This record gives sequence, structure tokens and C-alpha cells, in this order.
Amino acid sequence: MHLFRIPSWLQSIYPGVVWHGNREGRQVYLTFDDGPVPGITDFVLEELTKRGMGATFFMVGENVSRHPELAREVVASGHAVGNHTYHHLNGRNTTFDAYMLDVALCQAEISQCLGIVPTMFRPPYGRMKAKQRHALRSMYRVVLWEILAGDYVERLPAALISKEIQAKTRPGSIVLFHDQQKTAAKIKKVLPDFLAFLDGEGFHATSLSL
Repeated sequence: MHLFRIPSWLQSIYPGVVWHGNREGRQVYLTFDDGPVPGITDFVLEELTKRGMGATFFMVGENVSRHPELAREVVASGHAVGNHTYHHLNGRNTTFDAYMLDVALCQAEISQCLGIVPTMFRPPYGRMKAKQRHALRSMYRVVLWEILAGDYVERLPAALISKEIQAKTRPGSIVLFHDQQKTAAKIKKVLPDFLAFLDGEGFHATSLSL
């Protein structure tokens, strides 16, 4: 597990996937995985709106089905949406056919509920088999991340997370947070601090357009 910045040698092992965005300018790409979840996703939306910043939400199809109005609020707020499988599957523990079916179910749920067709996919846990990755690359831009906030790690205090991700952020960084129940307490501390940091350093968070 590589918390915070993903080293370049690890990125090179997975060719053809997106680890960071455009390095020119002062753009940073915030991403949120696992939602939509009431009480967390709506908090994230409020914080982004306060700062006039954008993000990309990699949604779990099952959560879209459970909370369609919240999913629609993400789109209405101008943010991008990506596919994160229907049941949050670990690709390494799932057969090829079962994994591809789950991705297709998520795509159908998002398309039916939100009226959009996602072009981006992120594997839960960042884990896929090579065959899965090759197949999905022909259908989506497969997006991983450069900075992992570690908001789901219980032993990490919010102050440490804030310090580390701020120190490692640079132009084009794709930063991964989670809008799910497990991260609810930490994200409410870390995200406002991080957005204030971006403002103060002249960065602007925007959604991915790949």
C-alpha cells in the first residue's frame, strides 16, 4: 500500500492508464470514490461549491440505485461522473466475466439514472487483472491517481493526512478521496483544509475531462 504520492516506478507497471492530468497551469484534479452516500457526498458538494471548484465522482452503481437524487445533485452541480463498478468489486478476486458484467451494470445504472454515459472508469482498490485492464481500456479511460489521501485508514490522524497531501500536491495531481461512511469523520476535517490550501497556493480544482 503506497499512501500519499504513488511512486513513478509503480505507475510504470500499469501502462495505458491515467495517473495525473495536465501539468501545465495550476490545475489539480479532485476525485471522490464510492458514493453517493448521504451525509458525506452532500457535504463534499457544499465545500466544493463554496470554493467554486470541480471534481470527478467515481460512483458505485449500487449507491446510485439507493440514492438517485443525490447522484443527480452531483451532475447538477457541474461535476463529472465515472464508473466504479456496481458492487465495488476487487478485480483481482473476481473472474473476468463477472467483473465485466459488474462494470456494465454500473454503466447502465448511471446512464439510466443520470442520463449520461461515463467515459472514465476507476477500479475499486486500484486492483485489476491484466486482462480486465486491457478490455476496459478499449471502452473507457482508466483513471488511477497520483495522491491517495488515506482518509479510510483509521490509524492516520486527519492532521497528518492534511500535511502529507498538501506537501505532495503539484500541478496536474489527481487526488483521491472517498465519499463513503467509513471516511465521514476525516473528510469533514481534511477536505476544507485542503481546499483552503489549494486556494492559498493558487491552485484550482477541476473535474477530469478525458
